[in-house]
Amino acid sequence: MSHNPVRPWRNIERRKSRQIMVGNVPVGGDAPISVQTMTNTDTSDVAATVAQVQQAAEAGADIVRVSTPDESSTRALKEIVRESPVPIVADIHFHYRRAIEAAEAGAACLRINPGNIGSADRVREVIRAAKDHGCSIRIGVNAGSLEKHLLEKYGEPCPDAMVESGLDHIRILEDNDFREYKISVKASDVFLAAAAYQALAEATDAPIHLGITEAGGLTSGTIKSAIGLGNLLWMGIGDTLRVSLSADPVEEVKAGFEILKALGLRHRGVNIISCPSCARQGFDVIKTVEALEHRLEHVKTPMSLSIIGCVVNGPGEALMTDVGFTGGGAGNGMVYLAGKQSHRMSNEQMIDHIVEQVEKKAQEIEALMTAEAQAAE
Repeated sequence: MSHNPVRPWRNIERRKSRQIMVGNVPVGGDAPISVQTMTNTDTSDVAATVAQVQQAAEAGADIVRVSTPDESSTRALKEIVRESPVPIVADIHFHYRRAIEAAEAGAACLRINPGNIGSADRVREVIRAAKDHGCSIRIGVNAGSLEKHLLEKYGEPCPDAMVESGLDHIRILEDNDFREYKISVKASDVFLAAAAYQALAEATDAPIHLGITEAGGLTSGTIKSAIGLGNLLWMGIGDTLRVSLSADPVEEVKAGFEILKALGLRHRGVNIISCPSCARQGFDVIKTVEALEHRLEHVKTPMSLSIIGCVVNGPGEALMTDVGFTGGGAGNGMVYLAGKQSHRMSNEQMIDHIVEQVEKKAQEIEALMTAEAQAAE
């Protein structure tokens, strides 16, 4: 739950789901909503895949999925799992034996698509392998690959068809005494995906993985995902998510965290509040924010920074942030610390100075968090 007693309109009551483990990452229940991405390297190229996994983890990914379309991929998976800093999900389509091989290689989770994995008997073999090797399973229903009989029944992909597909495969897992599963009902259509997820949330207590599949490029896909996932998360639906973009996986992670940060559901790194700039600006806001986003990527401590071009909204925004800078006249502006005016700083030196102030504040926050943790022991 996102709980804010001072500003109750910000509260989000999360759906109550049961919790499973994906490797060492809890998913569902009261666990933080986890952020996932997927590699786009050739999985059989261990070095390239591990490097991409590490980049995603450094950006904040909690879980990373890799495609395992052939035997060379599942052979490489064992070393990838061993070198990965986060749990690895094996993505399975069409070939159920790849799922068995991936479980044997140490995957933390098997993502299977009910529409193309094969018969119930084959799914049962995958379940047996998951049990034997301590894997969880994600049932990944996709509007683009629904089972033929459901398309014949409903005429087209629709929320009822997607939920029925998911529940049919939940039944197979539970009939085989397997409950370490999560489920997704993805579609590229925002309306279809949102409606399917809402119906799914009412039909099961399983952890739900959110995603708008094939969302598009960096800008359009991020916006589409923010609309679809943001609405669902605001309703309290979702235990883990992926923003699917035709872009670098690191961008998917960044977008996922920004969606969660905007809703107060996860806090990681510097939340920059900045104006769009106008003729009143006392410095180049756009270039300054671009520079600060790059210079502050290494800061993982949750904190806020306001960069406002003029005094219309600058002082008010600075009251709500850890560090702030508001443009003024004569080539300088005002630095705010903990919501209060602190000192003036020239525009030329402002970026370096703000980075120093943010790093200093991050150290203070970390020290306080450590002290509070020690006091609670």
